[in-house]
Amino acid sequence: MADPLKLRGEDEDDLAVISAVLQDALVGVGEMVYFPEEARFVLVANRFRWEPPPAGARQNLERQLAGLRFDGVKSVRRRGFHPRESERLMVLLAIRSEPGLLYLDFAGGGSIRLEVEQILCHLDDLGEPWPTRWRPRHPVEDAG
Repeated sequence: MADPLKLRGEDEDDLAVISAVLQDALVGVGEMVYFPEEARFVLVANRFRWEPPPAGARQNLERQLAGLRFDGVKSVRRRGFHPRESERLMVLLAIRSEPGLLYLDFAGGGSIRLEVEQILCHLDDLGEPWPTRWRPRHPVEDAG
């Protein structure tokens, strides 16, 4: 079994790695919280383990709970969903940045915009991974 991930993001390159790790993560609306007094936005995600297995180990399809924290958050805006939809499950597609802003983009058009002082986030795996039968798939678009 691979070691749990502990990643810190401080620039766009770091954020791209964290985004790739969390691609296709399942996130409950009720698992995303903004703490304005702490300037912090946190979420818990059920992520697919995209990383390769340790050398010599067999590839298993697994999911893993992970906590993601953004610090230095000045404000949060949501589009395409309401925070009261606490039972709604969303699929995280990507995390991207623009100067002073971070975006969490979800399948179906939902998104979260974080106004930030700088890129500062942490991703930590929580608990043990568990097997899954389903590997996320993406249709190949015609480059035509």
